[in-house]
Amino acid sequence: MKIISTDRAPGAIGPYSQGYEVNGFIYTSGQIPVDPATGQIPEGIAAQAEQSCQNVGAILEAADSSFEKVIKTTCFLADMGDFSAFNEAYAKYFVSRPARSCVAVKELPKGVLCEIEAVAVK
Repeated sequence: MKIISTDRAPGAIGPYSQGYEVNGFIYTSGQIPVDPATGQIPEGIAAQAEQSCQNVGAILEAADSSFEKVIKTTCFLADMGDFSAFNEAYAKYFVSRPARSCVAVKELPKGVLCEIEAVAVK
């Protein structure tokens, strides 16, 4: 097992790692839309979805993987009314159309609107 870590994605805000590599698979922790350079959270679901995708991408890159190698994502939305706008941003990054679950949750860390986690192959 190997911990994946990069300064191009937000640091963990709890006792967990940004990602792990195990037996050729990459598992990312859920990525909320925090800009790793500024610590700021963009406004609106479209910008937040973009930032969450970029954060996942940074972890995949640090693990020598990519969006094209993602096989499964789990997406969390604070409001299912944001589903369509979220999908527009998501589709720009996850072009291989991995298997996905997308659920609405009561609340997300820091009051953000979305969170994305991924499983990819190396």
